[in-house]
Amino acid sequence: MLENTLGLEIIEVVEQAAIASAHWMGKGEKNTADHVAVEAMRERMNKIHMRGRIVIGEGERDEAPMLYIGEEVGICTREDAALFCNPTELVEIDIAVDPCEGTNLVANGQDGSMAVLAISEKGGLFAAPDFYMEKLAAPAAAAGHVDIRKSPTENLKILSECLGRSLSELVVVVMDRPRHKELVREIRSAGARVRLISDGDVSAAISCAFEGTNIHALMGIGAAPEGVISAAALRCLGGHFQGRLVYDPAEVKTPESEKWSRADNVDRLASMGITDPDRIYSANELACGQTVLFAACGITPGALMEGVRFFPGGCRTESLVISTQSSTARFVDTIHLINQPKQLYLHR
Repeated sequence: MLENTLGLEIIEVVEQAAIASAHWMGKGEKNTADHVAVEAMRERMNKIHMRGRIVIGEGERDEAPMLYIGEEVGICTREDAALFCNPTELVEIDIAVDPCEGTNLVANGQDGSMAVLAISEKGGLFAAPDFYMEKLAAPAAAAGHVDIRKSPTENLKILSECLGRSLSELVVVVMDRPRHKELVREIRSAGARVRLISDGDVSAAISCAFEGTNIHALMGIGAAPEGVISAAALRCLGGHFQGRLVYDPAEVKTPESEKWSRADNVDRLASMGITDPDRIYSANELACGQTVLFAACGITPGALMEGVRFFPGGCRTESLVISTQSSTARFVDTIHLINQPKQLYLHR
């Protein structure tokens, strides 16, 4: 079973990525913060007894040199794998990664950045293209009741009824982008409150599923690969997640999206076997595997986890691992003794 085989090791994968990136917190170098996280995550993955395939990774259109789409990782992908791996016991998995989710947050020393990954058996994760995605995330109580095809006002009323909260008590996270101007206006007009974020909507989506975060929904358009990772976590937690691929540059309203035309994007989707570009995907479709695991480690502090805290001789991390296999969400507090410690950081 995946959790029994890989549970602790995937925690160490996200921990190492987070620690590497945290060294660059507040230094204004987002590319470096991302690069070192990628290197650390890949290095630790290649020490795991598995045959892994990256289905969501770094820079599909940028030809990233590491953790790229289709890259194989793990001991059992080596040329001498026959010396280490028994084919009858081989763990073959698909992996979705974001080694530094919220690179701008790390560079600017802001809250909410994490190292994240999701895994499932081969074929268990949707290989999302490097597109945008309209997303709707909500708590388990609203699962199957809210619907991305409804207006924000309708969904807020449903959410209010499901949670037993007044509209004025609801907090909706939205990415702070020009494309969301009308969405923000409608949410506020309906009586709910908006929390604007600059980056890091995976954390926001997952926070919907936890009581006490004061986040009740995620709405709006963000990156599609991160949508799959969010869906994996919310499937494990029983929360609500829906996504719709956004392939029209006019809907995204960013300079980067205008590098490809609407027709080009439709052709790309068709080449990937996606013949209905307007399909609404549920969490169970985006993370359809029999067993799904999600792991995250805070780089900077967030609603769910503390960031990496350094002390003389080591550091302390807080991670989260969620599993459909055991129906658990475990928070893991770890002290890493990197050098001979002069003191242990024991206070939260």
